[in-house]
Amino acid sequence: MNQSSRQLAFTTLRSIQKGAFADVAVDQVLHQSDLNLLDRRLFTELVYGTVRRQRTLNALIDQFAKKKDQPPDLRLILQLGLYQLRYLNQIPESAAVDTSVELAKKNKLSGLTGVVNGILRQYLRSQLILHADPLKLCDDPVEQLGTLHSYPDWIIQVWLEQFGIDDTAKLCEWMNQPPRIDLRVNTLKTNIEQVESAIPDSQCIPNVPNALRLPSNAGAIQNLPGYAEGWWIVQDSSAQLVSYLVDPQPGEIVADACAAPGGKTLHLAELMQDQGTVWAIDKTASRLKKLQQNIDRLGVTSIQILTSDSRDVPSLKGKCDRVLVDAPCSGLGTLNRHADARWRQTPESATALAQLQQEILTEAASWLKPQGVLVYSTCTLNPLENESVIEKFLHQHPNWAIEHPTHPALITLTSQQGWIKVLPHCHNMDGFFMVRLKQI
Repeated sequence: MNQSSRQLAFTTLRSIQKGAFADVAVDQVLHQSDLNLLDRRLFTELVYGTVRRQRTLNALIDQFAKKKDQPPDLRLILQLGLYQLRYLNQIPESAAVDTSVELAKKNKLSGLTGVVNGILRQYLRSQLILHADPLKLCDDPVEQLGTLHSYPDWIIQVWLEQFGIDDTAKLCEWMNQPPRIDLRVNTLKTNIEQVESAIPDSQCIPNVPNALRLPSNAGAIQNLPGYAEGWWIVQDSSAQLVSYLVDPQPGEIVADACAAPGGKTLHLAELMQDQGTVWAIDKTASRLKKLQQNIDRLGVTSIQILTSDSRDVPSLKGKCDRVLVDAPCSGLGTLNRHADARWRQTPESATALAQLQQEILTEAASWLKPQGVLVYSTCTLNPLENESVIEKFLHQHPNWAIEHPTHPALITLTSQQGWIKVLPHCHNMDGFFMVRLKQI
């Protein structure tokens, strides 16, 4: 497939606009194209960046265009051009403008090349005249942050209520950066020193045992030392903390209620020295395939896979020493990893998820033996799916209480109430909520 990275980015953005998931669409193109490494990087940056920043880019188009209702393809070309001018310092301004005009010609918009050229050059002129950002913002703080950083108003509102303006702005900026990749070392096969010395420029992560952060130019994961040998698995540092909160012991029966794709399941088995049983439960069989592949690669034997809806698993009632509910959520703590997630989630979808989380948590509590440990976690920063779910559960189950963690990696992150909130702009890892519950 001999097409330029910009043309491929344009056609990919078109399919995302029609409903394709950004990650899936990008992977498909990368598998089918013959782009060199630099062009692959540019293609990926253009697609993910344009999707992430679409609210800001649309605000600029509306500001500079004479007509507000452009054909969808024209708007995509303008978004691509403005993204390069505004966010990619390595691309010469003339190249960003000229290639955008070429895109219009190639995609049956020859009659509108003057519009593309005019709007992009107007943006550049405004920058020169103002010696500042030409983007016009309104006075309302929610709309202001939403337009400047490109998020829907409802997410900004959720964060403002928790964190205030300054921290919300920092969180928005953090979530707009390309994600870093962390590994968790498989202690059943190796140790962190061996993996760190095998992977150039990897770095230990403070307060997270056996976690390494890869350099941004690490390349394809499968080509890194130790992949085939099962020395490590990709897992963000904050997700690794969850299993330390569960603190499973060798010989116990542990259940992971929402197991796919399985990073935490495998970590639980490793912490148990692969002795005992970890039930990996998920209702989607296809998502459990990834777990099975990693079980085989990492050489773990204590995991039992169960394809089932975790709201109804009578076979586990009263059988478990510990249960993890890493609940399906709106993912507001991992928006940097999923470029289109901010536009897919809505207040209504978050409300529906909170109901599902409540149902899973209530059922999972019944799987425990007396004095068993129940851990609830999400990768969202939305109190409706976090604090509210726990408060409601405790209200309905007065024989349960929050238990403060004792693991050194967790103590400094623990709030007065006993739950843990990992904040990306403070802790430099994905946003997470987690809490440990015990019967009293």
